[in-house]
Amino acid sequence: MDLTFKSIRKAGFVLLAGLLLAGTTQAQDTVEGKKIFEGNCQACHSIDADVVGPALKDAHKRRGDAWLVSFIKNSQEMVQAGDKDAVVVYEKFGKVPMPAFGGSLSEADINNVIAYIKEASDKPAVAEVPATTPTDAKAVVAGAEAEVAFMDLPPVLLLTFVLAAIIILLTMAVLFMLFRLFVPMLGDSIHDEDFRNSLAGRMVFLMRGDVTLVTGKAKNEIHSQHDFDGIQEYDNDLPPWWKTMFYVTIVFAIGYMLHYHVFMSGPLQAEEYEMEMQEAALFASKTEDDPNAVTDYKPLTDAVALESGKSIYAANCAACHGTEGQGTVGPNLTDEYWLHGGEVNEIFKTVKFGVPAKGMVPWQGKLSKDQMLEVSSYILSLKGSNPANAKEPQGEKE
Repeated sequence: MDLTFKSIRKAGFVLLAGLLLAGTTQAQDTVEGKKIFEGNCQACHSIDADVVGPALKDAHKRRGDAWLVSFIKNSQEMVQAGDKDAVVVYEKFGKVPMPAFGGSLSEADINNVIAYIKEASDKPAVAEVPATTPTDAKAVVAGAEAEVAFMDLPPVLLLTFVLAAIIILLTMAVLFMLFRLFVPMLGDSIHDEDFRNSLAGRMVFLMRGDVTLVTGKAKNEIHSQHDFDGIQEYDNDLPPWWKTMFYVTIVFAIGYMLHYHVFMSGPLQAEEYEMEMQEAALFASKTEDDPNAVTDYKPLTDAVALESGKSIYAANCAACHGTEGQGTVGPNLTDEYWLHGGEVNEIFKTVKFGVPAKGMVPWQGKLSKDQMLEVSSYILSLKGSNPANAKEPQGEKE
């Protein structure tokens, strides 16, 4: 009887220990799975929302563990084999291929990730309420002030515009009345040939409706030696307006050449474009979170910052760009070709705001400004490293 009781008690301890060990193992699976997920999957996936790839909440219920293991190992192999679910996911998310993890993760690692997905799926989603900062409020006020309609200007300013317009109109009316008053006083002297041919005389007669100053005076003389099949032409000068404009263009061309190409005192079109784009960006950007905001960061070169950038890159970027920047799903980051600019401020902007249309997720909110600058500087340091199996160049050479 005692022996039987001892055997039952021993078996109970063994069972309890097994249950505790199983619980510990399962917890360890989810902890390890979370680490692997954050290092390899978080760049493109979220539990509750679609990012580059689909939301993973309850993915194990929709597909099954075996399907998830196969898809994580090599999704493109399943797409090419015609798996219906794999093809649907591939086409729904812009045909952006998911990196194959069969060579970098063991089956135990993949199972740990699935365990983490199961645990995270059971947690209720927490809605984030964006807080309104004083900076945002100021930006809204500034934007409202920049869009004031003309009729909404202060009455004093509107009255000033009206008075200026009245003064201009009155000045023109007085000049016209004086002209009409004093010209008749000249009498018949205005019809003298010498006065009529002078510039003052031509201006007087132009004001009286004679457009000879503009059109020229027809001679009504047949041009000698110009007879083609009975067709003749009058020997008239070019219209004065045409000759005046021609002379003006000559003077303008000389001044333009001296100003822009000899003395270099004015910006050329390319420089004007860059200046206007910078002005437009400064005018358009209200906060540092505006993609049009101009930044003036310098690449970080100290070893500590680059090492930090390397760690950030390995945790967040390597899944799509390769551990050495050679490019996998994303482009090669080690050559001289760039899709969205290869200067540190352009790389920073790409990292911060992403390129969602091409599968590049925005990292603002996930990385701080310093972290984004560190990883941008690290990416620049990869240039010319020539890693093995580098992806073909994409974009423009810089």
